[in-house]
Amino acid sequence: MSGTSAADRKETADDFGDAVNMTPDRLRKWLATDESKSVGQSDGGESVGHASGRRIVTLLEKKRADLTDDDLAHMRKVVGYVHRHLKQRPSGDVTETPWRYSLMNWGHDPKA
Repeated sequence: MSGTSAADRKETADDFGDAVNMTPDRLRKWLATDESKSVGQSDGGESVGHASGRRIVTLLEKKRADLTDDDLAHMRKVVGYVHRHLKQRPSGDVTETPWRYSLMNWGHDPKA
């Protein structure tokens, strides 16, 4: 049995659904681009955001009832990242910026 209450599970899933505005297919295609791989913190391998994006695809394709506590923890991490990053929006057109690319790795396209 999960250690997370039904209300907390619903709130997390709802918040995640609000923060992640890319479909699994769109996010999967984005993650395959050079732009996606060009941003984010990395130790020389895959960036944290890119790895998170791959996990987000999996989470989006899961049924809510099948979400584990670990899944819910990652969903909360995604929501926090998206909210923090949106507050750092640069001025001007953000279409082709590392700021937007990073957000998209986390499943949120600010231009959507």
